[in-house]
Amino acid sequence: MTKTKAFVDNYLPALLGQAWHLVSTEFHAVVERHGLSVLEWRVLSTLASNGPMTISALAQTTVSKQPTVTRLLLRLEAQGHVERSTSRDDRRYTLVKVTRNGRRLVTGLIAQAEAHERALLKPFSVQKIDSLKEILRELIDRHRPPV
Repeated sequence: MTKTKAFVDNYLPALLGQAWHLVSTEFHAVVERHGLSVLEWRVLSTLASNGPMTISALAQTTVSKQPTVTRLLLRLEAQGHVERSTSRDDRRYTLVKVTRNGRRLVTGLIAQAEAHERALLKPFSVQKIDSLKEILRELIDRHRPPV
């Protein structure tokens, strides 16, 4: 791989943005064919795999603004895909969980997302894949604001 002298070709945020766009666009088309918006997919798949979350944690994980997620949750709740409840630990927080209906909606898509990821990463060694994910998780942990 040739390293160029162009700033954007070596600037991590630009590289991350390009990689994200290229690899996610393909799968986003699959999501939309199933009648979901990308944010609906992110929210439902996050809740399906993480369990109940606060709205602020959900917004952070799905890389969305909290008011946008709150409006989306109202819609998803009306459709029977999520349920909201007050946290038992701290009544100031609302917890959101996916319903059986919401889980059913994204279970097949999660399997397709995993297959998409395997296809994307097939040319790379397990060691490179693990290193890439480890570095990205560490970057996220170091720069994530507290919830």
